[in-house]
Amino acid sequence: MSEIKRNYQRELDKLIENNQRAGVTPTLCLHACCAPCMSYCLEYLSNFFKIIVVFYNPNITEEAEYNMRLNEVKRFVAENEYKYPVTVVEGDYTPEKFFELSKGLESAPERGKRCLSCYEERLRFTAKLAKEMGADFFATTLTLSPLKNADAINKIGERLSAELDTPYLCTDFKKKGGYLRSIELSKLHNLYRQNFCGCIYSR
Repeated sequence: MSEIKRNYQRELDKLIENNQRAGVTPTLCLHACCAPCMSYCLEYLSNFFKIIVVFYNPNITEEAEYNMRLNEVKRFVAENEYKYPVTVVEGDYTPEKFFELSKGLESAPERGKRCLSCYEERLRFTAKLAKEMGADFFATTLTLSPLKNADAINKIGERLSAELDTPYLCTDFKKKGGYLRSIELSKLHNLYRQNFCGCIYSR
């Protein structure tokens, strides 16, 4: 019997509806891979959450590329107004961690084991930070990209949630035209749109 595919957007809609009915505005630690992906996620979620944007991306193996993306994230947040507070927290720039977790997986295909390990590293950092800061949830903008498997990312998030005892917010930001809206926002704000995930293997 085949597994029924979950509708993560419907689950998120329900959670938001319940919070609004209860008059609750949770705090969300949102991992951001880049400003273009973050743009739609912030436009959408900032109506329902207080958001701490977490920029932690050791997969970006060129420092100039890393700084470009970080500065674009900060610029987008600064240039916009939100219903609830949005702040940015920068993790350490540690590309050596990415190379360590990639050992033996250098030739793995895109979206394979190397990528899954990379997603887990970034989500683990975000989950730990969420717990330290007393945030209600953690999540990631990675599910916006049509090149990434939202189901695989959400399963990692839920596993880390159970392991670290901090709630994970399942998402599939491609829904509701999210990816197309991110392209519109990128053009509107003249955001730098990279053509690779950041690591030397994807380049």
